[in-house]
Amino acid sequence: MSFVWKAIACFAALAASTTLHAEEPVPTAKWSIAIHGGAGTLTRERMTPEKEAAYRAALQVALDAGSAVLKGGGTAADAVTAVITRLEDDPKFNAGRGAVFTWDGTNEMDASIMLGETRAAGAVAGVGTVRHPILLARAVMEHSPHVFLSGKGAEQFAAQQGLEIVGPEWFATDDRKRQLEQMKAKNLTALDVEFKFGTVGAVALDEHGHLAAGTSTGGMTGKRWGRIGDSPVIGAGTWADDRACAVSGTGWGEYFIRVGVAHEICDRMLLAGEDAQTAADKVIGEVATMGGDGGVIVVSKDGDAVFSMNTPGMYRGRATSSGTNEVAIFADEDE
Repeated sequence: MSFVWKAIACFAALAASTTLHAEEPVPTAKWSIAIHGGAGTLTRERMTPEKEAAYRAALQVALDAGSAVLKGGGTAADAVTAVITRLEDDPKFNAGRGAVFTWDGTNEMDASIMLGETRAAGAVAGVGTVRHPILLARAVMEHSPHVFLSGKGAEQFAAQQGLEIVGPEWFATDDRKRQLEQMKAKNLTALDVEFKFGTVGAVALDEHGHLAAGTSTGGMTGKRWGRIGDSPVIGAGTWADDRACAVSGTGWGEYFIRVGVAHEICDRMLLAGEDAQTAADKVIGEVATMGGDGGVIVVSKDGDAVFSMNTPGMYRGRATSSGTNEVAIFADEDE
């Protein structure tokens, strides 16, 4: 074959190779995120159209913040904190600025975060001066040799880390004050005055295949004696493991701790081979059998974003790289 024909043949082969490569499907980054803002007796009868619209809008703002991080190639941990810091600043939710009052008229907040890749974790409990408890939990995870800090020590660490410190007036909203006054005057339970277990959380899978989970709360109205619920307890209210899933819970903390809800869901997926929805439903069913209420959000290692609850409603939302983007309140919206 002459040199000219050899050159033509090589050029044709190169062109064919280039054409075939161009026709191959281009891999797309896969990410997923789910959020919650508390579960409880959330019914249409108890909610005005205006209030419902306000909650849906607030959930969408938080969901969009987390989605933007993931769309931009950010980490699951960054997406989780982007969601939760926004919910902590919104007085409609019982976390950060919307935290409920203890029996003594103070605000005590808890939070936790966990990474699925390394199972690194950070948690704080009983803090009252830190604007964003979730950022403090993350600082514990990233900048201390510990996992769990509480009270004044946690607040001292927050100041050393340069986190924003605020006065009690930042958290003292009129609605939460009225709830405590109503509870004391009528000898009611926290759920009677609040209609929900107030907690916020987020779980995410990033395009690198890593999971993260975070949870933040103001606890229960009228809580006493330094009570701590499941939200800052790694394995109860928060868990993440790249081999299975990421979970954040909201509900009656004492039962979530006793069941080990978040860890139990991931274990069922990892060891029993259950899918995310099945595992979540079984564990929330176990909570119900014991007498507890609440719900969870779960994102699996494959990007499935699911909810499960044994209450009439849960403030929630989810978005994925495949186009899902939705928020919901009432349980029957998933039917």
